[in-house]
Amino acid sequence: GLLVLMLGQATRLSSLLVGHDKVYDATLRFGFATTTDDAQGERLSDEAAATALPTDDAIRAALDATRGDFDQMPPQFSAKRVDGQQAYRLARREQPVDLKTARVTLHAWEWLGRDAADTVRVRLRTSAGFYVRSLARDLGRALGCGAHLAGLRRVQSGPFSVDQAMPLADAEQAGPGVAARVIPMAEALPHLPAVTLSDAGLTRVRHGNPVGPQLVEGPWVPPSQVTSKVRLLT
Repeated sequence: GLLVLMLGQATRLSSLLVGHDKVYDATLRFGFATTTDDAQGERLSDEAAATALPTDDAIRAALDATRGDFDQMPPQFSAKRVDGQQAYRLARREQPVDLKTARVTLHAWEWLGRDAADTVRVRLRTSAGFYVRSLARDLGRALGCGAHLAGLRRVQSGPFSVDQAMPLADAEQAGPGVAARVIPMAEALPHLPAVTLSDAGLTRVRHGNPVGPQLVEGPWVPPSQVTSKVRLLT
């Protein structure tokens, strides 16, 4: 799926790009949970294999019940840090992993289909920091049958869509020609209002000084559009 890469000076924008909402295409498999909450883990022996698989309506109702803000427990095998160590390292050594819940949001979900008796595909729009593996695990618990994440593809991150992307191998083969596919820094934060600096304004900004309406070319940001951040362009 989609991975947003920042090149050169654009790496300075990284802190402004990591908190965006995400869209995922997820494949959920019902019937048993796993140690990692995905298909790479071992099947948990305490799951009742004889439990009837949930109906489409039951899965839809469980997803509806999850929509909105809630406290989510990350997977034991995750990159969350516990006492300075990543949780998955502790879990691999079979050491206790004392994780804390995090506030996340499931904004919306869309039913994509049921490929088999135990497999469902959904599209999810979530907040940053949302673990789809945890959602699969929790749905299985809510429905009493166990579940895990069988497949995942990120299709959107903030304003960036996988439709704009290209495979990494193609980018490497393109050489200098890849420049035509690079998104300019000025277009990477379209949700922020922008002003164009004059030469004097640019000089002041380069020295870390504030600027006002007299140091821009063109319109200033209307008070009604002022946010915590504004793009300064040249």
